[in-house]
Amino acid sequence: MVILGIETSCDETSAAIFTNGDIISNVVYTQEEHNKFGGVVPEVASREHDANIHSIVSTALYRAKLNYSDINAIAVTYGAGLLGALIVGLNYAKGLAIGLNIPFLGINHLEGHLYSNFISTSNLQYPYLCLLVTGGHTQIWEVKSVGEYVLHSNTVDDAAGEAFDKGARLLGLGYPGGPEIERISKGGDSKFYKFSIPHVKNNPLNFSFSGLKTALLYKTNDIPKEELKKNRSHLAASYQEIIIDTLLNRLKKVYNKTKINNISITGGVAANKRFREKANLLSHDLNASIYFPPLKYCTDNAAMIAKASYQKLLNGINSHLDLEPNPNLVLNK
Repeated sequence: MVILGIETSCDETSAAIFTNGDIISNVVYTQEEHNKFGGVVPEVASREHDANIHSIVSTALYRAKLNYSDINAIAVTYGAGLLGALIVGLNYAKGLAIGLNIPFLGINHLEGHLYSNFISTSNLQYPYLCLLVTGGHTQIWEVKSVGEYVLHSNTVDDAAGEAFDKGARLLGLGYPGGPEIERISKGGDSKFYKFSIPHVKNNPLNFSFSGLKTALLYKTNDIPKEELKKNRSHLAASYQEIIIDTLLNRLKKVYNKTKINNISITGGVAANKRFREKANLLSHDLNASIYFPPLKYCTDNAAMIAKASYQKLLNGINSHLDLEPNPNLVLNK
């Protein structure tokens, strides 16, 4: 079965070809137009998707040495994400499915992230825990089997990716914030400034990052400008460290609750090298296997959408043409 995957939930236009159990091409176009705004502008994102989606799909097919007529099914993100961006991908998939007379399947963007580690490894086994860390979501899922998920942890306010983006702005850095903070943290002392892991009283497994952002704001206001300029790498390293420690603190709590020692860490924040280093240390402490996707599969991509669709399409599950985009789509609990 040849599956065309399409992803347009935010500011990446992506297409991938999945065949014979493997991803044979994955093309991602990242919209750099948003950098000057310090964040994603929805109207700009949808226009960029509309302008580029056909060429991205064509490139994915070209790299796979296939034609449109070789496609057997299409998998496309229909939520969660930006409404205008989702509309572009979903309508393109519908039109192509009609023209080729093949089925299409709407996939939850978060479900795609749950399966991103399966693209590069066969070692991950059910059940497994998935720490999903993106710009808009910070969650820990127990993945029992295909389509059977239990949510153990969620964020009550900002996601970890948002904390990085907002922290970068406070430090006078560019967008996206995660890579910028990681870059300037190199050589910085992560213990130079003191931050505390935030706790959520009514559910100790949940995340909260808004308080860390506020704590960083107070630090930048209290520190004299010359000292801030001199020690900015230390402040960035300290802020990065507490975000990572918070993520791993909750992961350890969920592990202690479930005793599931297969763990997947996915999403854009999973590309952070310091995060990977500390997670590797935790894996030894827990005697657990922790998997990260290759960097190209951490950020939004169509390969994970195609991968998440495979078993469903094999079982004849598909979507109807009246499927609508859902910017607030949640994953079944």
